[in-house]
Amino acid sequence: MTTRARAQPDRRPCVVVTGVSGTGKTTTARLLAARLSLPFADADDFHSPDNIAKMTAGIALSDADREPWLTSVGHWLRDRRLRGDGGVIACSALKRRYRDTLRSAAPGTVFLLLIADRELLTERISRRHGHYMPVSLLESQLATLEPLAPAERGLTLRADRLPDALADEAVAFLTTG
Repeated sequence: MTTRARAQPDRRPCVVVTGVSGTGKTTTARLLAARLSLPFADADDFHSPDNIAKMTAGIALSDADREPWLTSVGHWLRDRRLRGDGGVIACSALKRRYRDTLRSAAPGTVFLLLIADRELLTERISRRHGHYMPVSLLESQLATLEPLAPAERGLTLRADRLPDALADEAVAFLTTG
C-alpha cells in the first residue's frame, strides 16, 4: 500500500523506517541509506538510559517516556532537512501522533512501515543477542501499531522478504514520480 506523496524531488529525502521490533528496520534502513548515499541513524541510540533499563526489564514505555526520545529523533531529522542532506533513521514510531511529532520537526518526511506476522517477529526477536528489546514487549508494540494513514507520505511493505528487496522497493518508491 502506498500513498501518492513521495519525497520532494528538489531535496534529498528524510526517511523513517518504522515498525515493531523484529521487522528489520535497522538492516533495511542501513541498506536504504547506503543505496541513496544518505546519512543513517538508529533511533535506539537516542533512548535515555532510563528508557533502556525499562525495556530491558520488559516494561513498555509510556508516551511520557517516549516524548523526549521522539524530540531527539525529530531534531536529527530537522537538522538533515535544513542542511538539505536528507537521512534515513530506523525508528519504531508506531502511532500516528509519534510520526506527527517527527513530521512537525521535518516536514516532508517519508515513512517506510515494515509489517510482518507475529510468528515471524517472535522468531526474529528470539534469535537476537545483545539487544535490550525482549520478545515479551512484542504484544504491546503490536497493540500500539497504527498503520500509515492515507494522508501520510509513505509506503507499507511486508517484511517477510529479504532486506535487500525491501530497500530496492523503497528506492524505487522514493525516486520515481
